[in-house]
Amino acid sequence: MELADLLTYLSGVAILASVYAVLALGLNVHWGATGILNIGIAGFFSLGAYTSALLTTAPPDPLQYEDFKFGGNLPELLGPLNLGIDLWFFVAMLGVAAVCGLVAVVIGFITLRLREDYLAITTLGIAEVIRLVLLNEKWLSNGSRGLYGIPQFLGDWLPPHSYDLLYAGVCLLVVLFLFLALNRALTSPWGRVLRAIREDEMTATASGKDVSRFKLQAFILGAVIMGIGGALYAHGTRFIDPFTFDPFLATFIVWAMLMVGGSGNNLGAIVGAFLVWAWWSGTQTLPGFLSGLGLAWWSGTQALPGFLSGPDLRYFLIGVLIVGTILLRPGGLLGETRWAARVAPPDADDRDRKGNDEPG
Repeated sequence: MELADLLTYLSGVAILASVYAVLALGLNVHWGATGILNIGIAGFFSLGAYTSALLTTAPPDPLQYEDFKFGGNLPELLGPLNLGIDLWFFVAMLGVAAVCGLVAVVIGFITLRLREDYLAITTLGIAEVIRLVLLNEKWLSNGSRGLYGIPQFLGDWLPPHSYDLLYAGVCLLVVLFLFLALNRALTSPWGRVLRAIREDEMTATASGKDVSRFKLQAFILGAVIMGIGGALYAHGTRFIDPFTFDPFLATFIVWAMLMVGGSGNNLGAIVGAFLVWAWWSGTQTLPGFLSGLGLAWWSGTQALPGFLSGPDLRYFLIGVLIVGTILLRPGGLLGETRWAARVAPPDADDRDRKGNDEPG
């Protein structure tokens, strides 16, 4: 493999790892900091990707939309709000933040009062509803054909073979910015309230904190961050469709990253994202090598050819990584540091005073 090909491959891995690092940071706000059990990550991931794509993509061929509702697709209907392919995509992220924040307000107001198990089921259902809307409402999202030709960041300024290198740097800068901002937010008094809610909601309520308001704020913040991850993904791959946001690659693997890296630790979320995605990407070379092996080889028959080939092997190896982390490092590679309260022993004067007060 030539150096240019190697750099292109590594930059592609870095782009997707950075996208998942952003998603893991959003999940860390929900679960790691506040204890909100959200398994509907795919919903905000897809909302961010489609919002950014619709705001920055020119309307496709109108002949493809003759049977669509309202006489056209959404990029056409946006009119002046569709800022076109020359839009600097950081501006589109403001639109992503607004859309994901508004949706999070509605969802959070309805669901955050539910118990953890009901909340998990509800968020999963809402994410599936969003995916089905994107799949069936062709006027909105081009249906199963997806949106294509999503503009590149400064794409006209660079040769095509250099774009991935530039965009990998942009994604890493976004991850760094979010990491610094979240570290500052979660170590502030506001962040300490979130951790208090995570540990014991009743105690936080008894201390005079408006638990519902703080949980809604954390839910909105995490959703906005997940939406930014979706925008980064859209401008990196330049094509999205509803099948891109399946529960495994858009929800389960993000949870795996947070578990491996360390829940409650922003740096752990980033390290877990890069480690798990490198593990996932690195196993792409294994199926061809192991094709035809497995039980078929072990038993000397052809009854089960390719037992360890294909995607099943990669899923199995992700499971091995998760189980190994749970057994060896239950808190993750960089788990959260929990400070135990220390009570100073009474000094000598206190002891003397206590002794003098006791009846002789």
